[in-house]
Amino acid sequence: MSAGTPRVAPIPREGWDDDVRAALVAGFGPDAAERLCSDDPDAPPLANVLATLVHHPALAGPWLAYNSVLLGSPTLDPRLRELMVLRVAWRSRSRYEWVQHVKLALRVGVSIEEVDTIAGRGDGVAWSPLEAAALAATDELLAGHRVLDATWAVLAAHLDERQLVELLFVVGTYSCLAMVFNSLGIELDPGLDDVPAPAMPDVTG
Repeated sequence: MSAGTPRVAPIPREGWDDDVRAALVAGFGPDAAERLCSDDPDAPPLANVLATLVHHPALAGPWLAYNSVLLGSPTLDPRLRELMVLRVAWRSRSRYEWVQHVKLALRVGVSIEEVDTIAGRGDGVAWSPLEAAALAATDELLAGHRVLDATWAVLAAHLDERQLVELLFVVGTYSCLAMVFNSLGIELDPGLDDVPAPAMPDVTG
């Protein structure tokens, strides 16, 4: 696989069948699915990740519905979630996930200086105790698949049980997605090249 060449090509809208439409309804609801399937000029842009996942509609529908809970109905503060997702994306060298979530992170109060810090650049920033613990937990989960006791104690002092469970699923979910994005070679969507995200090496081989 060369850089910029997908291993599995996205399916354009005109190639979607009833199974794909059913998956979109399951994942997003009927109104959003109708907009996504529309060929009107004002239809929402089609993300490469979505157009790729619908190769497997039976998997895509439940996955999209599940992921919508983390993004649309979270118990964690979105800023904290995005800090963890950025750490996962950077450490996983998932360029698609990284650029997508730099864009999201900037919308929920993460500064470009903080993005640079997660990428290991600049002089760093002063994280809050909760943010520092969440980033440490992310590193520990990626390295050893378990949050260490000292880190857990800090998290438990700031988060309730639902939030603690969700934190673990955020790291696990976006680690899984990073593997999928990297292995399928999903290309950046139009316009994402303009996101001020620190560059990372492409994953090839």
